[in-house]
Amino acid sequence: MIVFRDPAEVPAGFGPSIIAIGKFDGVHSGHRAVIDRARVAATDAGARVVAVTFDRNPLSLLRPELCPEPVCSLEQKLELLATAGVDATLVLRFDAQLAALTPREFVEHVLVDALAVVRVMVGDDFRFGRGGTGDPDALTALGAEFGFTVDVVGDVEGAGRRVSSTWVRDLLAAGDVEGAARLLGRPHAVRGEVVHGLKRGRELGFPTANLATDAEGFIPADGVYAGWLVDEGAVDAASHAITRYPAAISVGTNPTFDDVATRQVEAYVLDETTLDLYGRNVQVQFVNRIRGMVAFEGIDALIVQMADDVARVRAALA
Repeated sequence: MIVFRDPAEVPAGFGPSIIAIGKFDGVHSGHRAVIDRARVAATDAGARVVAVTFDRNPLSLLRPELCPEPVCSLEQKLELLATAGVDATLVLRFDAQLAALTPREFVEHVLVDALAVVRVMVGDDFRFGRGGTGDPDALTALGAEFGFTVDVVGDVEGAGRRVSSTWVRDLLAAGDVEGAARLLGRPHAVRGEVVHGLKRGRELGFPTANLATDAEGFIPADGVYAGWLVDEGAVDAASHAITRYPAAISVGTNPTFDDVATRQVEAYVLDETTLDLYGRNVQVQFVNRIRGMVAFEGIDALIVQMADDVARVRAALA
């Protein structure tokens, strides 16, 4: 997938384009419904599928007090868009200059001049342009003027609720990683570099890979999870053979010892006690929640519980 970081980077003659526009936070099933519609249209038109998105949630600038934590990082989002079948993504820097564009200026500068749009796919809650004054009706009117069509793609629903990034966040915040996976169409994942921790897991017989505190992706509720650790290679490596390991995952502040200041994600790879992952980028995928996080009275009780956790993780992943 081609990634453009500015409309000026799009080469002359690029297009025609079938464009899907949105924040695409998490690239959940609702987003993929829009992308799938664009892919079908692109096949019929002999065009490219282009996603237009933003480098941050627009609320971070417009209403920072209302801006939610993202489901995934920008880099994760780009990988997910590529997997969904997008040919190119234009990542717009959402700053005061972009926010000041009128709906007409946005359409003319971004969609028409840069991407040679022939068709646009949006959700019915799509808003664009200065002050959010543009909506699907305004986009349709501008399309008639500039020579492109607009498809408003209806919501994907489940359990009587619209599939949305907000719903995914709600589920993850409650520890319901299985429910989140149903909306996402895949296990939710966080990604980061493996760093040195207190090495307490090694002392207890369950050595863990600790993710750096700046890990990408929404961290689910504190607890113990069954999932997978995907080794993506050294941080400074150009490429690496990806390896996936079954893992028992802990999220929280280690309340038994009460000496961890910030929430951390750590993963014990089942049956591995000598695996060295320091300095490597890993992805931790959450499959099932085994239990919540609790403080134990003494190390012996904790070790017994950890052994039970591993047995339950093994069964969950079997």
